[in-house]
Amino acid sequence: MISFTLNNEPQNYDGNPDISLLDFLRLHKNITSVKDGCSAQAACGACTVEINGKAMLSCVVKMSKIRNSQVFTPEGFPPYVLDTIAKAMVNSGAVQCGFCTPGFISRTKVLLQNNPKPSIDEIRKALKPHICRCTGYKKIEKAISCAGEAIEKSRNLEITSTSGKVGVSHPKYEAYDTAIGKRNFVDDIKVDGLLYGSLKFSDHPRAKILKIDTAKAKSYPGVIDVFTAKDIPGSQYVGLIIQDWPVMLGMGQTTNYIGDVLAGVVAEDDVIAREALDLIEVDYEVYDPITDPFQAMNAENIHADRPNNFDTTKIKIGKTDKALMNSAYYSNGNYQTQRIEHGFLEKESSIAIPEKKGVHIYSQSQGVYEDRRQVAMILGLAEEDVRVTLVPNGGGFGGKEDLSVQGQTALFAFLLQKPVKITLRREESIRLHPKRHPVTMNISLGADRNGKLTGLKLRAVGDTGAYASVGAKVMERVAGHASGGYYIPEVDIDAKTVYTNNIPSGAMRGFGANQVAFALESCIDEICIKGKFDPWQFRWDNALVDGLTTSTGQKLSGVGIRSCLEAIKNDYSDAKFSGLACGIKNSGVGNGMIDESKVIIKIVSEKKIILKHGWTEMGQGVHNMALQTLCEETGVSPDIIDVEVDTKAQIQTGMTTSSRATALVGLAVISASSSFKSDLQKSSLDELSGKLYHGQFICDWTNKPGSGNENPVIHYSYGYAAQLCILNEDGNISKIVAAHDAGKIMNPMLFEGQIEGGVHMGLGYALSEDLPMEGGFLLNDKMRKLGILRAHETPEIKVIGVEVKDPVGPYGAKGIGEIGLVPTAAAIANAFCAYDGIRRKSLPLGSVLKKNG
Repeated sequence: MISFTLNNEPQNYDGNPDISLLDFLRLHKNITSVKDGCSAQAACGACTVEINGKAMLSCVVKMSKIRNSQVFTPEGFPPYVLDTIAKAMVNSGAVQCGFCTPGFISRTKVLLQNNPKPSIDEIRKALKPHICRCTGYKKIEKAISCAGEAIEKSRNLEITSTSGKVGVSHPKYEAYDTAIGKRNFVDDIKVDGLLYGSLKFSDHPRAKILKIDTAKAKSYPGVIDVFTAKDIPGSQYVGLIIQDWPVMLGMGQTTNYIGDVLAGVVAEDDVIAREALDLIEVDYEVYDPITDPFQAMNAENIHADRPNNFDTTKIKIGKTDKALMNSAYYSNGNYQTQRIEHGFLEKESSIAIPEKKGVHIYSQSQGVYEDRRQVAMILGLAEEDVRVTLVPNGGGFGGKEDLSVQGQTALFAFLLQKPVKITLRREESIRLHPKRHPVTMNISLGADRNGKLTGLKLRAVGDTGAYASVGAKVMERVAGHASGGYYIPEVDIDAKTVYTNNIPSGAMRGFGANQVAFALESCIDEICIKGKFDPWQFRWDNALVDGLTTSTGQKLSGVGIRSCLEAIKNDYSDAKFSGLACGIKNSGVGNGMIDESKVIIKIVSEKKIILKHGWTEMGQGVHNMALQTLCEETGVSPDIIDVEVDTKAQIQTGMTTSSRATALVGLAVISASSSFKSDLQKSSLDELSGKLYHGQFICDWTNKPGSGNENPVIHYSYGYAAQLCILNEDGNISKIVAAHDAGKIMNPMLFEGQIEGGVHMGLGYALSEDLPMEGGFLLNDKMRKLGILRAHETPEIKVIGVEVKDPVGPYGAKGIGEIGLVPTAAAIANAFCAYDGIRRKSLPLGSVLKKNG
């Protein structure tokens, strides 16, 4: 018997002494404020609790170690202390996705009780065990200082109250409940009769499946059933664009990567399901995997119905070879970027419940209507028989666009007619979902004697891995953003998307723009060195302005590159060692595809309005954008607005991607508000109870790059940025200055947090993050080895907001979700070169060595 106290209540535990305290809290006590982010790797800090006055990671503390201990979770903290820390987090903008926040609150509580006035260095030291992928840590550090000051003075904090209108720092929607762990994420949800599923992945990246023997697993005590590909009633293959990704592979078929699913076990609990997985026996005929994209272009087809180089974007304007040959200054190089794991804190999880003729799915994905479409395909159902409810997720960054476990979860629940949950372990998550594309680029850039760019030639190859995902669209963005924030009159671009037997590559924040920015901006600095041009002035002279064209030939308006450069000029002039880079990032998928958004405003009573839309809240603040637009248009109080995302509303919406949600949901809300606002002039909310107001925005006027249009419109909008990396005397990064043109800053606090988080991700991309593979296998699958920077490793980030109005976006707003990291790696590479003269052409860069050794 293990006796201890939990939140001041005596506990006597006589179960397995080797299970973790985290499992005991979540599974036995249903305390879900403590989160499982790393699957007991002691890597993320989300499971932090207080044990005997110390902050400890509950995922690696065994029950046998807590005998006679005092254990506290946020639920047991003194109410004043919990409330104060949580409100400080909310008011400081420290809660984005919020999955990590309860762990930070536990760490903060222990820190402040031992050190009421910690210094910034003491705060950063305390936060070493924690990862936040959203915020860049700066607002968390500010919140901890604020909470410490308030507690020391016994001062009560209140959540900032605002009008909710556009332009004010209205607190993030549901931030308080998320911070204290009260709002559920998918894996926190329990339903009556819930069963648990687990997935059997391929042992080889490329092998023919000769036999799948599930007999031993089926007979294992506690197992309900085992499913294979033959059990799929509908389509075996799904995909966002190309339907090439199997839900499960069966006997006689060939695996394409180590994340292919061969079988699924459903059992009474997760432990039994995983134990049974080990009893599934698979015989293979193993083949040599195709892992090099250049070799793949001349190798046997991975997919029988299409070549490995299945998509190429070509753009040609003018006579580029002649322009480069006649250039006074010229830079050419081969640049390589690496595979990156998204590192969202919340692992993939889904719950499916049989409902009428179909299923009801609780999903964390970036597109509930895409989930609905693909699940309906798998089950052979009409889309109307599949309902998907969004549970705002714990970070996405593009990594939750593709169907992950929703398909198998829905399949198992549908076949069993019982509710099923599947939650991946961190190692499985890293193995399964698509990553950032590794891209190889050969680039040539020219300029004349006056420092004006003359021509650009780019040959890019992207390793899209085993399945298409949105790989072709990423490489399309590489091509479409190749000229960055500059006017280059002659371009010759070829960007290839290639299948391999590596983990698929798909959407990730930046979506190709950051890869090509690294190559382009490095070449610009090389030309500046050769021509003795000032890097700031050269960029200003060549910057896009209204009426000039991108590499696709699209004429732009509302261009903020020069304004961003002007915003960082003083910092640039004051820095001894620094590197500059500019960035451009599209809003909207464009490229000839439709961008569409619909909303419904439902008046319930004078005290409640429900705002329904189809976009995924994943920390970026899309719920705020919808809510604040409604407040701006109608003057209603933000306190009476609830936001819902559920396919039962039948308001078809695409994937939450391409930095487009703010503009599209905002414009749709403005559309719906028009008649609502008119009605409010003659009726009260109470009198309008029961009314519905519909709104939509559709952009259907874009073109595909290289399509031959005389005046192409590739995207309806772009965001713009300039960043400066400043080094100290030892060559270490002391500050990143990030000037970003948001068109209209809808919420200053959330804007700043988005840019800080983007820059933090860009810092890791530049310096340390990598997910190497060899022979189709991961060299590591541990979160700690991903290279994500911690608080003490993150330099100062200075954000400068710029507002050059967009002609399309609501109130002139532009997308900001991705551009935060687009110029960062390039700026850092240029700063390192300015310091030691070495041009680095592959990522990650590592760090510079001190001068003279």
